[in-house]
Amino acid sequence: METERRILLVEDEAILALQMKEAIRQMGYCVTGVCASGEKALESVERQKPDLVLMDINIQGEMDGIETARMIRERYEIPSVFLTAHSDESTIARAKIVEPYGYLLKPVNTKELQIAIDVALYKSRLDREKAQLTRDLQQALEKVKLLSGILPICCSCKKIRNDQGYWEQIEVFIRDHSNAEFSHGICDECRRKLYEDVD
Repeated sequence: METERRILLVEDEAILALQMKEAIRQMGYCVTGVCASGEKALESVERQKPDLVLMDINIQGEMDGIETARMIRERYEIPSVFLTAHSDESTIARAKIVEPYGYLLKPVNTKELQIAIDVALYKSRLDREKAQLTRDLQQALEKVKLLSGILPICCSCKKIRNDQGYWEQIEVFIRDHSNAEFSHGICDECRRKLYEDVD
């Protein structure tokens, strides 16, 4: 592993939490904390910013693991893998809405847990890269759209009015809204006007 990945464990059974924490550490991951409730998990995520949350569904507190995972995903864009003893259809249907990166039934063996963590972290990295590429593409499209529309240009001095309503030199406008660079020269027509005595 290039860098140590950080995992938050949300599990309210103390002995199981201790066993899983040790197993996760032996896999080479950093355990940022162990929480027994959704409220504590949210506080821990705010402070520690883990890469992944291993989330029990039935936990202490007012929120269950599904609701907690939903809030963590919405607020911090951190994915979860559910760990639960429940495989009933209604629980799975609720869990799917949160778009977890995995769903493991207890008791979880160490190999299955490691595979689930590895796959979830890999998928999370790909999703972050895809989101960044999408943002980059949107910015590029905005620039293209800006330069492909109608540009108000002064018929006298040739300045362009930008989207804030200010007039600026055409070179400045194009430089700020594209990857173009300028070099300066003089065209034949202007050379004849300005330097008529020089051939």
